[in-house]
Amino acid sequence: MSLRDLLATAREVVPEVDVQEGARRYRSGATIVDVREPDETAQGVIPGSLIIPRGVLETTMPTSLPELSQPLVITCATGVRSLLAAVTMRQLGYSDVVSLAGGFVAWKAAGLEWEQPQNLPADRLARYSRHLLLPEVGVSGQQRLLESRVLIVGAGGLGSPVALYLAAAGVGRLGLADMDSVDLTNLQRQVIHSSFTVGMPKVESAARTLGALNPDVDVVEHPLRVDGSNALDLVSGYDVVVDGADNFDVRYALSDASESTGVPVVYGSVFRYEGQVTVFDPRAGFTYRGFMPVPPSPEMAPDCATAGVLGVLPGIIGTIQAAETLKLLLGLGCPLVGRMLVIDALEMDATVLRLDPAHPQ
Repeated sequence: MSLRDLLATAREVVPEVDVQEGARRYRSGATIVDVREPDETAQGVIPGSLIIPRGVLETTMPTSLPELSQPLVITCATGVRSLLAAVTMRQLGYSDVVSLAGGFVAWKAAGLEWEQPQNLPADRLARYSRHLLLPEVGVSGQQRLLESRVLIVGAGGLGSPVALYLAAAGVGRLGLADMDSVDLTNLQRQVIHSSFTVGMPKVESAARTLGALNPDVDVVEHPLRVDGSNALDLVSGYDVVVDGADNFDVRYALSDASESTGVPVVYGSVFRYEGQVTVFDPRAGFTYRGFMPVPPSPEMAPDCATAGVLGVLPGIIGTIQAAETLKLLLGLGCPLVGRMLVIDALEMDATVLRLDPAHPQ
């Protein structure tokens, strides 16, 4: 079937409207869905548009716009792709769909409102292209990540995957706090280090790896042990703290600093074959000190050097911590505030525990 035949068939299914009718619907509450590619939308968009490239409509629309009765005006550059996309929207179950004849070109020529979206240089558009395809992230979300600041406490088993994935995601400033040096025994799980950096301070070793991974990221080295004397100053310079520590004194210091500043802490821990992740957000009433007012005895909570740990487990838990951090920075989804994810790697079982700020565990 020729394109002309396809468009003729599409017009039998979906009405086309001119820019004046499209503008009337827009001002009456219809959602503009722009199906152009990122390099096209960089030239201008209708304010408030939901930008979803044509190729990912089927997989993205059900989560981006679950209300099937919401009025939609589909647009592209000149009105061809939008007509075909509008047919797809009808097939997905959306009941009130029209295509904008002439597309964004006609809208702009008519003198209707449009804006130049915040743009990224070509190299960043390429590096973060898979983020830009996500309507919930897009250029504005990626720019937010590039302007974000995250403190990672511990450049070890948990801190390694957290730092690698946050750097790859383009978090603009990563602070690394750790006083230790790389030891041969670390390499079984602390994947940010290598045989070539044994003996080097961990923050320096990690910074070298992150710099090679993504030069966009400003890595700030804090070669120190976090405690009550410095935690407040450290935490106050960041938007989110990731707790990859392996001792309780550090965690209580971070908890107190978090409560004072309102900065959330993404907590993770591992023990042999089991790991835990949660988000302690003092703004919602959840803190580590509230969760565990008194530390357990060393016999009840031995460290990895005593009890051992399956090498991949910190990678699993740390990656989840990185995901929770990105959700907090972008304001996406439902972070693990008030919930603790517990993973048993032997059984490959995951359990979610509900936490109550008024009743410590």
